[in-house]
Amino acid sequence: MKLEKRPLAMRNFLIVFLALFASSINAQSGIYNGSYEKKYEMDNGDFQHYKITLNPDGTFVYHSHLKISKRIPPEMSIYGRGTWIAETNIISLTTDKTKDLDETYTLDLSNTKARYRSKSPRDKSDRVVPIALRFYQSDISWVIRKELLKSK
Repeated sequence: MKLEKRPLAMRNFLIVFLALFASSINAQSGIYNGSYEKKYEMDNGDFQHYKITLNPDGTFVYHSHLKISKRIPPEMSIYGRGTWIAETNIISLTTDKTKDLDETYTLDLSNTKARYRSKSPRDKSDRVVPIALRFYQSDISWVIRKELLKSK
């Protein structure tokens, strides 16, 4: 009789453990949701604006807007979208070429990764660490090393 109860207890333990693990992953991904952006403004009126929004449903929208008077064309906007996942402070972006790309959304951000940065809960100092995403890997060279700060 004891032999029959052990597998049942082990099975129940595994079910509870997996349910708790899955809920902790979903709850943790909530910290990454939101908009992150960076603006560069020059004295002559030129600017660069980069923004990514990570939605709670696992999708993202990326927008890059440039106005540089010595470029041809002097002003342009580039959009991208797709899905994102978070694994230990690493945000991985994927674009499905068949459903995410169209006439407006032309930027393929597949194979793009960013590190999520925030103040450690163990850091008890008064130091202010802004929440940010820093892109460190991408097939698009100008995306790498961009650091976008979380909007309030």
